[in-house]
Formats: sequence, C-alpha cells, structure tokens
Amino acid sequence: MTDPILVDARGHHCPVPTLKLRKAHEAATPGTELVLLATDPMARIDVPHFAGQIGATVLEIADQDGGVIRFRIRKAPSAE
Repeated sequence: MTDPILVDARGHHCPVPTLKLRKAHEAATPGTELVLLATDPMARIDVPHFAGQIGATVLEIADQDGGVIRFRIRKAPSAE
C-alpha cells in the first residue's frame, strides 16, 4: 500500500480544488488514496460529485480547524 497523495487546495475557490484533485487522480495508480484539503464550502458538493463521475470512493469527509475540509478518496482499482 502506498502513502496517500496529499492535494492542498486551501485558499482556492471552485473549481480549483476539484481540478487539483483531478490532476492528482490522473497521475495516481489504481487503488491509491488521495487526501484533499480545501476551504471552499462548495467542495462539499463538488468533490463527491466528481468522485462519482470517475468511479472513485469517498472514504471520509471531515471538518478540521480553521475551516479546512479534509476529503479522503480512493481511486478505483484497475479493472483486470
């Protein structure tokens, strides 16, 4: 199991958090966990929607100090 990929989108507004997540997701190997840190409240809507579109699994959405929202997402395993 590889370490999670951290995507820091704090301070950015829609659509930047999702775009940063997309770029990291495309570079990740199947089954990899990604952690997105965002401060834009719209990410609560955008990230789960994006994950559903690409077949990724949202493992957790958690509030942290300073208005940060932490998303844990797993890229779908390869279809072999």
